[in-house]
Amino acid sequence: MQYERAQQILSSEKTIPVFYEGSPIWIEKLNAQDQTAVVTLESGQITVPVRSLEEGHLS
Repeated sequence: MQYERAQQILSSEKTIPVFYEGSPIWIEKLNAQDQTAVVTLESGQITVPVRSLEEGHLS
């Protein structure tokens, strides 16, 4: 995912499905300097590269 798209998703009033390694996540915050995102998974929060996030559709 591009950093700009992650910003749009984070600021959107709609719920937009985003996945990290096939698991649904919630973007908590973004870091422009190193292009990372703090995301919440079922197991907790982690920091990942924004480029590793995928926008998708819930089944």
